[in-house]
Amino acid sequence: MANLELFDQDLIDNPSARVPVCLVLDTSGSMSGDKIDELNRGVQLFFNEVREDEMASLSAEISIITFGGTVQQVVEFANIENQTVPNLTPTGRTPMGEAVNLALDVLEARKKTYASLGVDYYQPWLVLMTDGAPTDDITGAARRTSELIQNNKLTIFPIGIGAEAHMPTLQQFSPKLPPVKLKGLNFNEFFLWLSQSITMKSQSTPGEDVKALPINPWADLTL
Repeated sequence: MANLELFDQDLIDNPSARVPVCLVLDTSGSMSGDKIDELNRGVQLFFNEVREDEMASLSAEISIITFGGTVQQVVEFANIENQTVPNLTPTGRTPMGEAVNLALDVLEARKKTYASLGVDYYQPWLVLMTDGAPTDDITGAARRTSELIQNNKLTIFPIGIGAEAHMPTLQQFSPKLPPVKLKGLNFNEFFLWLSQSITMKSQSTPGEDVKALPINPWADLTL
């Protein structure tokens, strides 16, 4: 409870509109080796880049949910200066549907906290990264995600990793834009792009339409 009170106090002390970003990351057994190593480096780079930008560091709030065997929220929403990035380890199956449902619940709870404290916020972002297919039912999670997107209450970035990533599954979560496959293991390039996108968003007005940055440095556009 003390930590939650500390995090809420930051919302009171810092009047900046928030950008809630939930990273939903595949840490199943198939992510072993270079993939999990590069993912860890990319996530650390992402946090470092956001911290180094004054506007982004005041606005961005990041949560991490992993799905590998079990689903866990390994980083809670907070001021980024108060957060520690865990080392992600691969294990188990791929409960993607459960992970996305938890992410949506967490984002909804954070929005309610903002509202209760009078803090303005931007449309939430959900980043879903996976190298395979789900081992659970994604129907409900995909429906919830699609409804939020259609009602302009969520932005999703569905990212496939490697040749075995099941892009039709990712498409079910994204009714407006197609999912994108990562070029090789260019996690650093993706997370650098994401941090720059947050910087652009934090400099805008909530509700303003901000043009996306080019995805060429990190996306495989040959598919």
